[in-house]
Amino acid sequence: MKLIATDLDGTLLNELGKVSTENAQAIKNALDQGIKVVVATGRAYEAANQPLQEVGLTLPIICLNGAMTYTENKELLKHIPMDRDALQRIQQRCSEENLYFEIFSQDLAHSVSKEDFKRVLKDIAETANPLVPAEELSERAERRFQEENVQITNDFEKLLKNKDLNFYKVLAFSLNKDVLAKLASEFQEEPSVAVTASGDINIEFNHIDAQKGYAVEQFSKRLGINMKDVMTLGDHFNDESMIRMAGRGVAMGNADEAIKEIATHTTKSNLEDGFAYAVEKMLEDIS
Repeated sequence: MKLIATDLDGTLLNELGKVSTENAQAIKNALDQGIKVVVATGRAYEAANQPLQEVGLTLPIICLNGAMTYTENKELLKHIPMDRDALQRIQQRCSEENLYFEIFSQDLAHSVSKEDFKRVLKDIAETANPLVPAEELSERAERRFQEENVQITNDFEKLLKNKDLNFYKVLAFSLNKDVLAKLASEFQEEPSVAVTASGDINIEFNHIDAQKGYAVEQFSKRLGINMKDVMTLGDHFNDESMIRMAGRGVAMGNADEAIKEIATHTTKSNLEDGFAYAVEKMLEDIS
């Protein structure tokens, strides 16, 4: 293996949204052996970079599900904005279904309401982690709001007409999985749109060419590396393309079962430093 591409949430990061000491050391071990490491995440750049910086890591980042690729020096290598007409239809349907959603430009996530944002995240966290205290949930919601650099707007129609802005991703949340499935079905046949998810209660829309697998492939080509020599790690459907396309596709122990089925390897969960376990196993296999 010559390149490792890793997802963040549910993969490299633990339940606190942090890179553990073990995972950070595994990255350093790989780098010491001449193996390149790139992050491939649905997050925007700053929200992706922050947990890396906290443990002294400076890495290239593929963000917004492959819509933007940055070097470790924050040089933008490639960006793929969404088709404006498709974006407007997605925004309209999310509004009609009363979903909380965000639209991502290069440096901002645009939302209609901070309180709606915090309420939805609290509902989601309570569903997934019912034993976590309410105070901690509120703190997590506030922290995520700050990390993603969310800007409030009450006029998406006006925002989307701004020709000075490019838009790269729509992220929508709902506890009603039937609504999410209906929206996914509606846009899966749209030729310019890729429909994925990074969790059981969200849906994500990008340009059809803005997928993690394509972005990792293009990044590896830039380094002169074939995809058969790439190891990818992920846990959900926005990781599917890069897990399918890699020579060594690793599903986390906490991954969706469908992701485990397409992976060549499965590791421990992100709560058990599964990233570090997978990297050390790979290093043993190639030694």
